[in-house]
Amino acid sequence: MEIGLVKEWLLDVLPYEVFWATESGKLVYGNLKFCERVGYKSSELTKLTIFDINTTVTPESWQMHWDGLKKNKQDSFQAIHKKKTGAFYEVEVFAQFFSNNRKEMVCAIMNDISSSSFYKSLINNVESIAKVGGWKLNLQDGSLIVTKEAFSMFGIHNKEAFHPSKMLQYFKDEAGFRNGFIQTTRKGLPLDVVFETKETPSRFIRTILKPILKGDKVFEVIGVYQDVTEQTKKETKLNFFKNVIDNAEDLVFVYSRSGKLLEYSNSVANTLGYSKSKLNQATIFELDTGVTKEWWEAHFAEIIEKRSVQMEWILTKKDGTRFPVDIVANYMHYEGQDINCAVVRDITKRKERDLKLYQALEEIKFLKNRLEDENEYLKEEISGKINANNIVCKSDVYEKVLAQVKLVAPTDTTVLITGESGTGKELLASALHDNSLRKNRPLIKVNCATLPKELIESELFGHKKGAFTGAVADKVGKFTLADEGTIFLDEIGEMPIDLQAKLLRVLQEGEFDELGGTKTIKVNVRVIAATNRRLEDMIKEGSFREDLYYRLNVFPIYNIPLRGRKEDIPLLAQFFLEKYSAKAGKSFKRLSKKTINGLLAYDFPGNIRELENLIERAVILENGTTLHAGSWLPTNNNMVNNTNFLTFEAVQRQHIIKILQHTNGKVSGRGGAAEVLQMNAKTLFAKMKKLGIEKHTTFTG
Repeated sequence: MEIGLVKEWLLDVLPYEVFWATESGKLVYGNLKFCERVGYKSSELTKLTIFDINTTVTPESWQMHWDGLKKNKQDSFQAIHKKKTGAFYEVEVFAQFFSNNRKEMVCAIMNDISSSSFYKSLINNVESIAKVGGWKLNLQDGSLIVTKEAFSMFGIHNKEAFHPSKMLQYFKDEAGFRNGFIQTTRKGLPLDVVFETKETPSRFIRTILKPILKGDKVFEVIGVYQDVTEQTKKETKLNFFKNVIDNAEDLVFVYSRSGKLLEYSNSVANTLGYSKSKLNQATIFELDTGVTKEWWEAHFAEIIEKRSVQMEWILTKKDGTRFPVDIVANYMHYEGQDINCAVVRDITKRKERDLKLYQALEEIKFLKNRLEDENEYLKEEISGKINANNIVCKSDVYEKVLAQVKLVAPTDTTVLITGESGTGKELLASALHDNSLRKNRPLIKVNCATLPKELIESELFGHKKGAFTGAVADKVGKFTLADEGTIFLDEIGEMPIDLQAKLLRVLQEGEFDELGGTKTIKVNVRVIAATNRRLEDMIKEGSFREDLYYRLNVFPIYNIPLRGRKEDIPLLAQFFLEKYSAKAGKSFKRLSKKTINGLLAYDFPGNIRELENLIERAVILENGTTLHAGSWLPTNNNMVNNTNFLTFEAVQRQHIIKILQHTNGKVSGRGGAAEVLQMNAKTLFAKMKKLGIEKHTTFTG
């Protein structure tokens, strides 16, 4: 047999669909399984292109895909393929790039996932598709809908007798049925339990309750009754077949929902090399270290849902030897507990030729799922902390700032937000993310000023176990967590100079190296940075890289201080009044005119943060429905309430601001603030920086 025929035969016996394509998209080969699936003969297939098989692909997207594969060598994704008949089906694709004798090709290996997608769709639409044995109770008006099959199952002919409060009399465990219904209606907890009837002979009825919520209240309960008598009887006979199982060549595992190994065949001990004393105390997590508790819970839920799940896996023996297996996991309910009975067959011989590919696919799939789980968890954790309220504003000058946000938000452009402390730069960053195309991905926030210098690199880029003293486990960095999303680097001016080069590499190349890692990580992250410092001055001092500054300052947004948007002070004060009145259990509804005038007359050197703290303090001190001016209200005078004096720095700050207002913001040169104050311009700049005064601020009276 010729070498080419041998290779073609090897591809034809693979359990996957395989085709090869050129850069133009022309199909040059398809194995037997692929031809059978799409319905073309091999002679017909070579006359087609990828655009005939995947109708969503365009010449532009195919070229981008080709270039990406040529660079990265491999990729995995899901797609929809079209048969010759015009029918569509879903596939999971693993693509690799090959170059041999100057011939470049893409090899695509596919696995049909249409069935799993169908069952998922069926489950999600069970109420409209599978009405058998079903009912629906409206808790608001007490109306009840029952299917004919449900009536027939219990021999009931009227809806009143089918109400759950009356149905409990049909089951031996009345208390369990009652408690389950209460948990569903009051706490919104679903129920899926098999109850035994009181009749003779008794039957076993699977009872499923699904709460439908409006907000946090249950307003409907959807129920399904399923007669599982025969299945339950079969499960009770498991002990009779124990001897048969023990003599089977296949490996049989019986696990509890917690992962405890309850029973096993003799072949398990013989094949894996564990003693029976070890197996009697073992869990799934000890026998297979690749199984996490999260994966196991999801897998068990799928088994309960589908009753039987088939999959391929890699098992590890006690001596570390690994081998491929085919697993059929079956759900059973025995002696009051949920059980996973897994029948495992060694498929080493069938997998000898593609074992390396199989292992690579499983490793990629496992790492991908783990990273997605971590990203999803972090996204949910962060979403609960972000202030969901809109930015409070009515001033024309701040509307211009928000117009800038609206303009740049839909793009992937890097944004640098500047402004004094307390002006709400973080809210602007959230608004940029929430109005971007990345809003469904995480917004990861990092405050560079709060992180110790020795830990900031690990926090941003992650590290491997043992990379440095104290690195007892792998850590995923913030840039990895923000992949396909946005990262907000607050107080960017505090980033150590020796780390700025690594940040610049991420901005320019979209890649970085973990501490202790051996391979480069690529990410697609939008960067938003913020600072209350003058980065231009830091560049002159040598504490900030000039090239990093220009890479960050692509689209600058200056966040106006509160004294520059005084029209917003009453709105903000009312917002904080309502917020802290609710927290303190007080009844404030409005601010008095005198209070508003007092707030408008104050310069708020601490900006919005100072206003918020001021209102919170006032709510604690005062009472009533209207917040009147009191001792808590500050002024710009040298004395506050005739007892407290302004600090020397506060006096200096106010005086410099007034001079700058007089010179229209001009600092140096003829007619500048330095000349008026009879100071050296450099000395004035240093003093302004220390006092948090931005020279480019538009000062208002």
